[in-house]
Amino acid sequence: MIKDRDLYPKVRQHVEKKEYSIITGARQVGKTTLVQKLFSELKQSGADVFYVSFENVKILHEINLDIENLFRYAKRPENPLLTGKRRRVIVIIDEIQYVNDRSNFLKYLFDTYQENLKIIATGSSAFYLDRKFRDSLAGRKRIFHLKPLSFAEFLSFREAIELRQELRRIRENEQYISSFYNELLHYFNEYLIYGGYPKVVLENDVQEKENHLQELISSFLKKDIYESKIEQEHKFYNLCSLLAAQIGQMVNKNELSHTLGLNQRTVEKYLYILQKCFYVDLVPPFYRNVRKEITKMPKVYFQDTGLRNRLLNRFYQITDREDKGQLLENYAWIRLNELYPKDQIRFWRTPSQNEVDFVVTETFDAGQAYEVKFSDNRFRPKSYKKFQSNYPGYPLQCISYDTAGRSIPILKI
Repeated sequence: MIKDRDLYPKVRQHVEKKEYSIITGARQVGKTTLVQKLFSELKQSGADVFYVSFENVKILHEINLDIENLFRYAKRPENPLLTGKRRRVIVIIDEIQYVNDRSNFLKYLFDTYQENLKIIATGSSAFYLDRKFRDSLAGRKRIFHLKPLSFAEFLSFREAIELRQELRRIRENEQYISSFYNELLHYFNEYLIYGGYPKVVLENDVQEKENHLQELISSFLKKDIYESKIEQEHKFYNLCSLLAAQIGQMVNKNELSHTLGLNQRTVEKYLYILQKCFYVDLVPPFYRNVRKEITKMPKVYFQDTGLRNRLLNRFYQITDREDKGQLLENYAWIRLNELYPKDQIRFWRTPSQNEVDFVVTETFDAGQAYEVKFSDNRFRPKSYKKFQSNYPGYPLQCISYDTAGRSIPILKI
């Protein structure tokens, strides 16, 4: 049985829109599974729907020769400019990044067949790296980003549906005290260590989980390296490992350049690729006083903690880890990304080392600020007086795993 993703209803609803639906995300997060489920549902509803995979070399070759060859594998819609007829055909294309000049491919189909043709397509790194795609398809597409499983989705995939409902109660009711909190923490610890890639989550054997994560790095990340035309593969892997070791810390491109023996432009290119392939996020700083507060260096987080732990070969339990605070902060980033658009989340740091982990702008000059500590007995409110006096519109709260009641428990955010 295909497991539902939280993104699915949004994609399903968008099928009715004229804009093309583009589903992006890292390899192996479940894009193909999602569109296969969508195909089955549309087929059962009686829609004129067709499924084409561009991983099929024969199909891809023919379509690269002529865009119209797509309709050897799907019903050709009427051209409304020529016939005036209105009958919709839906074509689901998996792995669209493999087609030549993908931007022109989609633009031609959209402009030629208009509302008579709806394209729903999946595409990973090479597709999203294409700058022309973003420019030439303005107004013709909507992008849906499928991420690794959230913790709530993780519970569903682990058949812990009642605990997912309990998690919702905890998050929605500030005063709610759950009698299942320890059970939730047990699953949460697993999620922190092995992450949210569906194949990893569905595997019960610990060694197999680690093997699946290694396959992601050695096989699927290698595809991204090939498609992104990276020449110094081993240095790219070394960069990934260096970033994994410094989650929640600022990325000094000059330092990375010296450590890796790469020029700074190449480091910047590799960082760009890692972001566009949906492996890491670089979070810029928050500031109002440019002269005193601005730092150009972003902080780095991984979109999946399991992949990060595989890069460092660290799979021991959360309470025994020296990096448990970093790991918790990375999860806080993942969770805040579920709640807010990415560009609303920043961090604050001054040259004198005053720092706040996350500053979320909700309205003009107002929002929330969060400091992440594994144990809230290490949280010292007085240490943040400078931030609180400068930004009264951003009340500061501590998020912690081990709380004595003075902070937000990690599962409440």
